[in-house]
Amino acid sequence: MTNVSAGTLRRRPAQRRSVERVERMLDECARLLDEVGYEALTTKEVARSAGVPIGTFYQFFPDKQGLVRALALRNLDAFLARLTARLGSAGISDWTDAVDLAVDEFVAMKRTTPGFAIVDFGEVLPTPEGPPLKGTNRLLDAALENNVIVADRLRALTIDLLGAPTGPGLDRALIVAVEAADAVLKLAFRTHPDGDPDLIAECRRLIRAYLADHLPEL
Repeated sequence: MTNVSAGTLRRRPAQRRSVERVERMLDECARLLDEVGYEALTTKEVARSAGVPIGTFYQFFPDKQGLVRALALRNLDAFLARLTARLGSAGISDWTDAVDLAVDEFVAMKRTTPGFAIVDFGEVLPTPEGPPLKGTNRLLDAALENNVIVADRLRALTIDLLGAPTGPGLDRALIVAVEAADAVLKLAFRTHPDGDPDLIAECRRLIRAYLADHLPEL
């Protein structure tokens, strides 16, 4: 099970039963997002589908947006865990190979993870084709855009696993890379439900070239 950040919950589950209930509500939220979309999603239906009283739902989540925020953070944790495992086992010979793995894992989650087509790392798409719901670009943190948070998490991973040099150059390069990848991959999935393979390939090429040019010392 993935632990949801304490900052997203009204009350952090302490007992195993409570943890299982929270995970079940997140699972049902993801499933219902695929079935009915964000606009039709209700806290009452999530609670009913998860088999918990509505009062229990509100013990942990303030509202629908809080639930979706927790799901987005769980998605981000899962993505980073998958990427870390791939980086550890792939025997990467060049750091830019990590770009391919990151894109591959994102695309795989987009295709297979429930709810991920509607809510990946925070921004809400009312339909998989978009456009994003206004204001959800700061769903994870009111002060920071979602992609800034994603870039920061990737920065920590890059430093820990690949020995990237710290400093403002890395920070800036990763934010630009995340923004560019986000835009191209959104286009790929608008073009085709499973992601247009040519556009996905272009995304890999674009980010590899950009980072190779801006972080040659890696």
